[in-house]
Amino acid sequence: MENVQTKTMNSQTIVYPILFMISFSHFLNDLIQSTIPSLYPILKGEFSLSFAQIGIITLVFQLTASILQPFVGIYTDKRPNPRSLAIGMGLSMAGLLLLAAAHQYYVILIAVALIGMGSSVFHPEASRVAQLASGGQKGLAQSIFQVGGNSGSAIGPLLVALIVLPLGQGYVGLFAIAAFIGIIVLWRIGNWYAERLSLRKTAKHPNDIITIELSRKKVIFSVVVLLALVFSKYIYLASMTNYFTFFLIDKFHISVKDSQLYLFMFLAAVAIGTLLGGKLGDKYGRKKIIWTSILGAAPFTLCLPYLSLVWTVIFAVLIGLIIASAFSAILVYATDLMPNKIGLVAGLFFGFMFGMGGIGSAVLGALADDTSIEYVFKICAFLPLMGIITAFLPNIKGRKK
Repeated sequence: MENVQTKTMNSQTIVYPILFMISFSHFLNDLIQSTIPSLYPILKGEFSLSFAQIGIITLVFQLTASILQPFVGIYTDKRPNPRSLAIGMGLSMAGLLLLAAAHQYYVILIAVALIGMGSSVFHPEASRVAQLASGGQKGLAQSIFQVGGNSGSAIGPLLVALIVLPLGQGYVGLFAIAAFIGIIVLWRIGNWYAERLSLRKTAKHPNDIITIELSRKKVIFSVVVLLALVFSKYIYLASMTNYFTFFLIDKFHISVKDSQLYLFMFLAAVAIGTLLGGKLGDKYGRKKIIWTSILGAAPFTLCLPYLSLVWTVIFAVLIGLIIASAFSAILVYATDLMPNKIGLVAGLFFGFMFGMGGIGSAVLGALADDTSIEYVFKICAFLPLMGIITAFLPNIKGRKK
């Protein structure tokens, strides 16, 4: 009994080694995912693709990620599986190897679907691991986890520009090395996760559960508001992640390599903003961070389509810093609303995020074909104004059992 009590108290101490390992795994996972939009300029030229076909690639990838995630989350809430983390990374590795060898459009779609499936398996359980290692500092833990993913998303395009652009599509296979490293790391995390699950089963009264005194209708309404905020944030991010390079090339006539560098700067700002958002959310309240992050980005997004190259890059970096801080706050806010359904919440929000990004990319691609990339950016600039609906969120205050 003494051993169990000691371990239970230690569960309230943040476990940085596990957090850094799961963050590194998220780094590898999202680095792999980021190869897909980074390859668009190559694939567009190699296969003579339209913007609509590029949008369909993103749609297939992000729908395979989004549709499966809530179901994975529901299943793992009831039957957590520490080995699912490594299995998900294995699917991504298979997709990368197939993408490197693809010479037909439908093969590209199959490859990106496998990578999407790997991501859908990874995120719900990885989010649970981050919360188990948080020691109660859930915002900070979620940010450390999330910043790994954002860092991978930022570095991926840079590696594609340095390796794949000059050497060719086949060298995408080199990214499978990252997936293999991820499998090893996630297997070790799975060992710790299995031990922690065993410990929690023996504890009669887990002391890290938070209860929220809200009606079921209020909880559902709050989740819908949060999903609407994720919609505005990730449709805008889809325009930046998938089409910012084309926007810069079309408007300023810069090289593909330079456009990838500017995309890296934006995504690096997103990574930094994510880390700041979680810590500030723990300190000042998650609702305030959600307010500031989404609505606060609007003045910059509205100005961006009308600026010179230098100011476009500067404003893109500022937008990345501001708008990125919202997701950690939104996800932790949602898990506070439903503390016993972490897998479902993570799967729902990560899945919705990917799904909205995919649908948005397809719609924006078709719109760009009919109008112009610059017009798409002018329309998307209004999306952060949806941040005003944060006013409908309750000011929740959790109480430990």
